[in-house]
Amino acid sequence: MRLLTTIIIAFRALRRNKLRTILAALGMIIGVGAVIAMVAMGNGAKSQIESSIASLGQNMITIFPGSLTSGGMRGGWGSASSLTVDDAEAIKREVIGAIGVSPEIRDRQQVMANGLNWNTQVLGESPDFPNIRAWQLAEGEFFTDTDVRNAAKVCVIGKTVADQLFAGMDPIGQAIRARNIPLRVVGVMIAKGFNANGADQDDLIIVPYTTAMKRISKRDRISNIIVQAPTQEQMERVQRDIADILQQRRQGREPDYTIRNQLELAEVFTAQSKTMTALLGGIALVSLLVGGIGIMNIMLVSVTERTREIGIRLAVGAHGKDVLLQFLCEAVVLSLVGGIVGVLFGVGTSQLISLNYGWPTSISIPWVGIAVGGSAFVGIVSGFYPALKASQLDPIDALRYE
Repeated sequence: MRLLTTIIIAFRALRRNKLRTILAALGMIIGVGAVIAMVAMGNGAKSQIESSIASLGQNMITIFPGSLTSGGMRGGWGSASSLTVDDAEAIKREVIGAIGVSPEIRDRQQVMANGLNWNTQVLGESPDFPNIRAWQLAEGEFFTDTDVRNAAKVCVIGKTVADQLFAGMDPIGQAIRARNIPLRVVGVMIAKGFNANGADQDDLIIVPYTTAMKRISKRDRISNIIVQAPTQEQMERVQRDIADILQQRRQGREPDYTIRNQLELAEVFTAQSKTMTALLGGIALVSLLVGGIGIMNIMLVSVTERTREIGIRLAVGAHGKDVLLQFLCEAVVLSLVGGIVGVLFGVGTSQLISLNYGWPTSISIPWVGIAVGGSAFVGIVSGFYPALKASQLDPIDALRYE
């Protein structure tokens, strides 16, 4: 009952100086709001990165060429083209669990169609590409193994290429010229948007890898190989088997390739986003500290102003712990009210940022609890010294205070 009475008295004391109470709580409101908004932005960015990585494919393993040593010269990832179609066929034939394999040829070409031209990425792939990349067709169909064997002049295009070259038209059956080679459009991929690096995934033309090698790029080496594992749990095992097969084909020579799986890529990007979230949260927590200093300052002023009141309470029988509890309650109430309003402010701010600037945000419930709990803790710490100072006042000196 005494605690309830003390809390009521604390509310009355805070209500007597409304403007000062609001200004003191404002620091806490801004601090808690900043924590909620900053963490929401960091979590939103993390979710966007994870979604973008997921859009790259399903249980995908990528073999890159270029880690080699030649004549004393050592090169890393991408320094040379060392993979062949035979490597890809060996993986498909001998690696148990390689349920999809596609040799990739990457190139950029100025293509023409319908009296227009457009510079885009041309990908040579196998018919396994849509399954590996978890990328479905919006219309038409993908090319077949027969098209690969015949190096057929067919292609599947992305949404961006369709919009740029065939706006308002049905692209299926139309012809696109790449290096003066006419390619018949047989399908259009669904829109995927931008990836984690900001590249437009829909700005591409996909052709059979044999067509890319023999007709467009005129080369006998491939850019890389993508492989699909059955499940995430089997990715490491499939990756090891791929490395073994490639080493057998190279008869023990130093590896001239680099193998990466989708989980490794996800871990790198999510680690970066976690670091960013922690940094933003740390900066926002400084605001909480500043708000706590403001509350301590206000409580010290309040103790000075109410010295005679404290003296009267002590003179009529109140104990020092009662005075301590009263001022501590005032500081905690101030912090908690500021914290609750700050949560609303932070949620509203994050939503405004998302609506006005298109930045993805995601409210973290644990961080809401941390922010509110932190505000209460800051209130206790900030209010303890002023409350202790008030409880230790001598009643006689307090009654004489002018």
